[in-house]
Amino acid sequence: MGLYILLSSLSESGRKVLLERPGWIRKVNREVERMGAKVRSQYAVLGPYDFVTVLEAPDNETVSRVSIELGARGSVQMMTMAAIPLEQFITRLEGGRGRRDTGKRSPKPR
Repeated sequence: MGLYILLSSLSESGRKVLLERPGWIRKVNREVERMGAKVRSQYAVLGPYDFVTVLEAPDNETVSRVSIELGARGSVQMMTMAAIPLEQFITRLEGGRGRRDTGKRSPKPR
């Protein structure tokens, strides 16, 4: 299972639907779960995007399907990114060096 971040912007028609039926978002989230992904958290945000959604999904293909199916409706545009939990990212970086960085410098060779 991997984590994915969806940044979404509503179209004019999507904004109209949301104003008329705010609970519509929950319905969309249930549809996302039927497609094989789980909504872990979701935020309405200010700025160029309207929502930030954190999904958990088994693979890139599942998230691609979610993005394509939701985008095809014309009510939302999305940018989708794979996410790596910070501790996992650090652990992999440390493992790639062959040793764990303790913050201590090795003595200079003489």
